[in-house]
Amino acid sequence: MIGRRALLGGALYALISLPALAATDDDFSYVHPELRPVARAIARGQAATAETRPAPRPANPASVPPGIVERQVPGVAAQPSVPIYIVNAGRPDAAPRGVILFIHGGGFIGGDARESLRQLAGLAGRLGCAIVSVQYRIAPGTRFPGALEDNYAALKWVHANAASLGIDPARIVVMGESAGGGHAAMLTIAARDRGEVPIRFQALIYPMLDDRTGSTRPVAPTIGTLVWRPADNRKGWSALLGQPAGARKVPPGSVPARVADLSRLPPTFIGVGSIDLFAEEDIAFAGRLVAAAVPTELVVLPGAFHGFQLFAPQASVSRQFTVALEAALAHALAPENAR
Repeated sequence: MIGRRALLGGALYALISLPALAATDDDFSYVHPELRPVARAIARGQAATAETRPAPRPANPASVPPGIVERQVPGVAAQPSVPIYIVNAGRPDAAPRGVILFIHGGGFIGGDARESLRQLAGLAGRLGCAIVSVQYRIAPGTRFPGALEDNYAALKWVHANAASLGIDPARIVVMGESAGGGHAAMLTIAARDRGEVPIRFQALIYPMLDDRTGSTRPVAPTIGTLVWRPADNRKGWSALLGQPAGARKVPPGSVPARVADLSRLPPTFIGVGSIDLFAEEDIAFAGRLVAAAVPTELVVLPGAFHGFQLFAPQASVSRQFTVALEAALAHALAPENAR
């Protein structure tokens, strides 16, 4: 749905040119057949990166495309202002649109909201909605709850300014990919607890939900071997939390999988590949939502690794995922389903 660069963030830029790499002879029978060529290239790239250990290249964000508005919104609780990017807003005198608040990925330690704006503009056009992308602060420079408060500030601003943006405040959808999916889940939990802004729906795309994965909870040998691996997960969560991933206690609200009460959350879509590092935690989270009477759609794509649809968008499993996600979003944004 969005660009590969936006997903990967700074530390994984070395994988961007992977399709040009030669395949290896390793066993990839557990990978979906259509994804095996790129999986082999990713594995070769990861091995080369591990051997050379190059310094991460600095981000070089894309410019803001024409027609997309950049704003600074007030922070909450004495936090600094937050940059946001408004895509496809309506007119105050026209029929109001639904809106997606989008939270980018990057493992909590990378990524930039500007890198996916062109792709988000395409999605907004297909769905007939507005999209607001948040430039939240990243770790380790800003630890929890800094990013949560940035995302919450954007959510409050969108709700308070719905009329001027041509947005229906009853049709706010929160969506995020990878670490952005984790941030989205944190945000909907915080919004429920604070009781100020109603969220219509949340779409969590292979979300990063549990700091224990790959630390105190090992994964199967075929899980999480491509793109985002256990060591990456430990690094990202430790940076966000300011303590080792998998510690006995975490700050309240920081790890969605550790939140005891998942009731009264908005209807939810979760999509993940079966060999993604996050597969087990995402499936478990969906099960807990169902048990808490939250309407939940879970899509598990066979043999798909983290970010699969960004690396191989034309694969049948990628198209299947995109169709399911956009159908769920369209249903949530429809005016007849908002009240």
